[in-house]
Formats: sequence, C-alpha cells, structure tokens
Amino acid sequence: MLLMLQMRRLSPFIIVVLVLLSTSARAEPLTETQKIEALIQHVNDLKDATFIRNGKEHTPPDAAKHMRDKWQWKKSEIKTAADFITIAASKSSMSGKPYLIRFKGGKEVQSAMYLRAQLKKLEEPEKDV
Repeated sequence: MLLMLQMRRLSPFIIVVLVLLSTSARAEPLTETQKIEALIQHVNDLKDATFIRNGKEHTPPDAAKHMRDKWQWKKSEIKTAADFITIAASKSSMSGKPYLIRFKGGKEVQSAMYLRAQLKKLEEPEKDV
C-alpha cells in the first residue's frame, strides 16, 4: 500500500526510467511499444525546448500529445519505433514540413534526427546482451 502511494507521487519520467532500468536488468530488449512510449515521454519532459510544427510554436507536452495522437491515428502503419519517428514524429502530414525542435540558445534541429539519436540510446543496451 505504501509503495502504491509513493508510485503515485513519481513523475511519469521517473516511472519510464524505472521501467527501462528494470527491463535492462532482466536483459530483455524493450518492445517497440516501450521504445515509442519512452520517446514520447522524453519529448514531454524536454526542458527549455520549443517544438515547431507548420511554423507554429508548441510546448514539449503539446508536442508529445500530438505525437501520441498521430501514433494512434497511424497505428496500422507503425510497427517499429523507427516507423513511429518517420510517420508520426518527423513531419506534418498536411504540409510535409519537418517538425523542428528549438533549444535554449536558439539552436534548431529536425525532430527526426533528434529522435533517431534518442532511439539509438534506448537500443544501445540491447546490443550488449
């Protein structure tokens, strides 16, 4: 009971980290769904970042929600985390314009490049197994 109360107080990011740690401790690779969830959570928790979609600025939680919604909408096409990045987290389905992430200081990077790097980090422990 006490553990359940403490778990409710943890941020979603901490919960994802704990899941990832417990999964890697068991030496089981992450499922594609777990990788996608981790990427969405990472986007949600970015500090001092602005997401740019079709020329409009969005907060990290708004960007994460949009990516999750698009994932659900395109679920039949998305089989892997790499598919998720390409289909739901890289560019506008309407305009074709790439999604951008602007970091503190003004540096901008395409979300596809950024998320592919994050995915690589998630998958690195699996290579050691």
